[in-house]
Amino acid sequence: MANPPLLEVRGLQAGYGEAQVLWDVSITAERGSVVALVGANGAGKSTLLKTVSGLLRPRAGEIVFDGRSIAGIAPQQIVASGLSHVPEGRGLFSRMTVLENLQLGAYPAQVRARMDESLQRTYALFPRLRERSAQRAGLMSGGEQQMLAIGRAVMACPQLLILDEPSMGLGPLVVEEVFSLIRRLHDSGVTILLVEQNVQRALRMADRAFVLKTGRVVMQGTGPELLADEQIRKAYIGSLG
Repeated sequence: MANPPLLEVRGLQAGYGEAQVLWDVSITAERGSVVALVGANGAGKSTLLKTVSGLLRPRAGEIVFDGRSIAGIAPQQIVASGLSHVPEGRGLFSRMTVLENLQLGAYPAQVRARMDESLQRTYALFPRLRERSAQRAGLMSGGEQQMLAIGRAVMACPQLLILDEPSMGLGPLVVEEVFSLIRRLHDSGVTILLVEQNVQRALRMADRAFVLKTGRVVMQGTGPELLADEQIRKAYIGSLG
């Protein structure tokens, strides 16, 4: 019998106030996989991530993570269960140091008990954060801030890491570095759920991908399958010449 997915979202509906954004959305993430969410701006990708991580309460549907229903429970409980979310915009505390921001990531009690171990693991993945540990987060470059945002999430020792637009606003060389870090995290056993403006890049990395359009999943497949699909190329990638 096959192992169940690490994350399974079934029939999810969510929105803001009277505006509904997600309609009957279902996705899965197998353990150890990279899953990409593809879609135009306003398709509901960030809303889906926020609902999975508990920042937004679902109106209907089910979210099962590691065999447990997490739909509607508090975000801090979801983090403690092994799911971390790096939001678009990073959400760092700019006046606090790199080290202080990282320490805030070790929120779950089981992680706080081995804070030093988690910190050294994070520094091994992100050597620049060790170099900048005493620096205020707000004085770092955009790329360094993105590394810090990911590093803070890694401090919680997640099984599943949700990344919302990790390359946004970064130069090409820094984007290469950020994606290299994501690959290393994946190689270390972390499951990745990714929303990324560079669709071609995301699909090349993805084991599985789901296409959202106006709040609904309209297509799914492996990364290579969607990368080769003419509709996807025209809508989200353009000519690969």
